[in-house]
Amino acid sequence: MSGETPAIGAYAVDVRDGRIGEVMGREGGYVQLRPVGGGREWDCPPGELGEAAPGEVLRERVRRLNREARLP
Repeated sequence: MSGETPAIGAYAVDVRDGRIGEVMGREGGYVQLRPVGGGREWDCPPGELGEAAPGEVLRERVRRLNREARLP
């Protein structure tokens, strides 16, 4: 992403490890991301963010739903 911070609520990829997250805000020079569908936030340097294609976000939502459906 060309150096700009994505808007809150947008999805982005942490290119360091490929995780997709929803942008929750900015804190101390980092962008805070939350996993698709919820979970614990993590910090990512703005320069390490990539664009998350809509198909990637959908795929991640389906993965999470399938994972939750298998839980007892």
